[in-house]
Formats: sequence, structure tokens, C-alpha cells
Amino acid sequence: MSNFPFLSVLTVAPLVGALLVALLPRRNPDLAKLVAFGWSLLVLVLSVAMWIAFQADGDRFQFRESYAWIPNWGVNFTFEVDGIALVMLMLIAILVPLVILASWHDAESSKRSVPVYFALLLVLECTMIGVFAAADVFLFYVFFEVMLVPMYFLIGSYGGHQRQYAAVKFFLYSLVGGLFMLAAVIGLWVVGGKTFDWQALSQAEFATDTARWLFLGFFLAFAIKAPFFPFHTWLPDAGGAAPAGAAALLVGVLDKVGTFGILRYCLPLFPEASRWFAPWALALGVIGIIYAALLAVGQNDLKRLVSYTSIAHFGFIGVGIFAFTTQAGTGAVLYMLNHGLATGLLFLVVGMLIARRGSALISDFGGAGKLVPLLAGVLFFAGLASLALPGTAPFVSEFLVLIGTFTTNKPVAVIATLGIILAAAYVLWMVQRTTQGTLNPALTEVDGMRRDLSLREKVVVAPLIALIVLLGFYPKPVTDVINPAVKATMQDVGRTDPAPEVGSVQEAAK
Repeated sequence: MSNFPFLSVLTVAPLVGALLVALLPRRNPDLAKLVAFGWSLLVLVLSVAMWIAFQADGDRFQFRESYAWIPNWGVNFTFEVDGIALVMLMLIAILVPLVILASWHDAESSKRSVPVYFALLLVLECTMIGVFAAADVFLFYVFFEVMLVPMYFLIGSYGGHQRQYAAVKFFLYSLVGGLFMLAAVIGLWVVGGKTFDWQALSQAEFATDTARWLFLGFFLAFAIKAPFFPFHTWLPDAGGAAPAGAAALLVGVLDKVGTFGILRYCLPLFPEASRWFAPWALALGVIGIIYAALLAVGQNDLKRLVSYTSIAHFGFIGVGIFAFTTQAGTGAVLYMLNHGLATGLLFLVVGMLIARRGSALISDFGGAGKLVPLLAGVLFFAGLASLALPGTAPFVSEFLVLIGTFTTNKPVAVIATLGIILAAAYVLWMVQRTTQGTLNPALTEVDGMRRDLSLREKVVVAPLIALIVLLGFYPKPVTDVINPAVKATMQDVGRTDPAPEVGSVQEAAK
């Protein structure tokens, strides 16, 4: 199985599926949905097979493939994954089929082409897989930019209120970040031996000032994509306007490209610059945790509230990355996975609630749990997972980030802990105002509010709930895959865990 071209097949398969779905007649939307769902399940099966074939105690990078593309520039279709990228690919493979199921009626309600909507979701899956699998810097840049296109149309054509404004803002912010990266990619090719191959560039040596400028170019692009404070303002607009399924992928996966890029490109290629910029990055992370949490408390729009919570969570991920310890780094990567599961679930459930009420405003709800108790219960669970309640997967991630950061930077860890308190405030207040308390009489007049979770919706939420609970109690299968890649990245940066040893990742997780 290790010789099978998993990465190229996984990248191309969703694109082929998208073409098939797009060619289906518009008058037969159910067929388009079934083909898209079936194709996404095929990608999931291949991803599970790749996970099984991956050797956690083997080489750092596995499943390497390389095909010539532009020989004169040294550009190749080169793919390979380490444990960090593998976890992100599994997250994509899990979320996309669930998003397709959850979005079964989204395109119809927008009165636009149903086949095109699901084709766009598959094109987005193709670009997301490609960006995490790429081992050629130019190829990574291409996927980084191309993934903007399907998400732009998903927001702009199928979104809600102010969708055009949100789509353009999302596109412009990401495009500006891409321009910074393009300048850095060109500079890297010039001073790195006229190659874009990650393996070769990781062995190159750069002058201090040159490395710092190149680091800055990549970091700005990734900070906008993540998004980190103060580059975050596009996310509440995009997340609030996007269809719930697209928003789940936007916050659950696309944003992770930013933090993944920092781990894959900024830290290993520019270790001295990473250490030099670390205090600034930690400061941005801490500010983002507190600032976004405070803004989330004051939101009246459900989807914007969830978007602000994600900005706060990305602050934790940023802190974990730049703490430069194995515990914090593993916690940051695990947070990338667990945040995708928990916030993906929260966005999908919020979307179900909004579809029933016909409004995203919290003030239009109140006591909804009396009408849809099962949906209200899932919303409560998703909220508890989002605030990192012990027993849920995000708790393990947050704990590792904080304990790993505390060993090297106690003030940052202490301030970041305040975000946990604020998370409890905005999540519990949201749940209280939407599903608890006195029943809003207006809800009884809405037909949709009389329908609890359907079988299809139960199939959507059940796997995410199961994974969040499983990884909350037993994260070892994932940490075993992540930890070797994180240790190698810390070695690239030239940092080791402080003495005395705090303990292994597994002990910390327990």
C-alpha cells in the first residue's frame, strides 16, 4: 500500500467528481447530490487506507511522488506528507461528506444550480488536499491561491445577507496575502538555488536579513489566512454570509492552511527568523484570544459569533506553535484537528437551527429547546466542545498548548488562560439565549421549528460527536502520528524542551 500514489489520486479524484457532477442536468438535483456524496465517500475510503499505510515510526515524510511540470524553473508536481499534513487530510476527508449531507437543501433554497453547488464543494476539496500534500513551494502557492475561487463562488452565489460584500472581502484579503507570499516564493527561488523543492530548500542557508524578509512574506500570507489578529476582519463577514456547510469548511479546514504553512514553511526554512519573530507572534496570539472572545460575547448573529470564537481558538494555536516546545506544538496541531471537528459541528448545527427559524439572529430565538430538544442538545454539546470542556477533544489540545507554553513563557500562558473563562461566557450565553429560558411565542408560528433532527441530520452530527468524545478520552492514535513531525520541526528551529523534562505528550494528555 505504501507504493500506491495516494496523494496524486486523492488530489485528482475530487476534481473528476466535480466535473461529473457539474455535467449532470440541472433538472435532476438529487442525482447530483448522490454522486457528490458518493465521490466524497470514495475520497474518505482512500484517506483511511493512507492513514493505515502511514508508519508513525517511519520516515518523517512518506508517500513521496514527483512529476515534472516546468523543468526550466525547477517546478514539479511533488507530493509528500508528514504526520501533521496527514491529520489535516483526514480532517478534510471526514468533513466534506458530512458537509455535503448537511447541505442537502442549501442550494435549492438559494434558487441556483444544485449540481454547480456540489461541484464547487468537490473542487474545494481538491484544492484543500493539494495544499496540504504539496512538497513543492510553487505548487503549494498555486493551490493556496486556487482554493479562493470555489469558496468565493460558494459565498457570493449561495450565501446569505451581504454575500457579495463578504465574498469580495474574503477574496481581496486572501489575494493580498497571496501577493506577499508570491514575492517571498520568488525570493526563495532566487537565493535558494533556483529550486522550489521543500527538501532542497530546507538544507539551504540564507543570510540573516534575507531570511527575515522571506519569513515575513510567508508569515503575513499565513497570518491573513489563519486569521491572526489584526488580519482577522474578513472572517466574521465571510463566515456570517457563507452557507453553513461552506462556513464549516472555511473555518474548519481553509483557515488551517495558515497555521500549517507556518509549521511547514516558516519554521523549518527560516529557523533564526522564526525565533526572532516569536515574541511578536506570541503577542498577536494572546491579543487575538482575548480580543476575539470579548467580541464574541457581544454578537447577536449566530454565525458571526462562531466565527469570532474561531479567531480566539487560532490565538491558542499560534501560541502553541511559537512556544517552541513539543507539548505546545503537538497541542497546536491537535487543536487544528479538534477545532475543525468541534467548530465544524457547531457551524453545521447552527446552520440547521437557522434553516428552521429563517433567521441567524439570537434575539429571534429563545426557548427553542422546548420545540427541538434533540437539536438543542447537540448545540449544547457542540458549545461545550468549543469551550474545551474536559472530556471533549479540544480540552486535550488546549491543555497541551498551555502546559507546553507555561514551561517557556509563563506570562503568555497565564494571560491565554483567561480565554477559557471568556469562552465559557460566550458559549453558555449563546445557548441560554437560543434554546433555554422562556419560549419565544414567535417560534411556535414557524413550521420549521416543529421539526427536530431528521435521520439525515443525525447521520451528519453523530460521527463528529463520536470523534470529539473519543479523542477527548483517547487522543493517543493521533498524537502518535503528530508527535514525530512536531519534534522534527522543533529540531529544525533549533529548540528543545526545557529541563527538567515536563513529561511525554501521552503523560500530559492523561
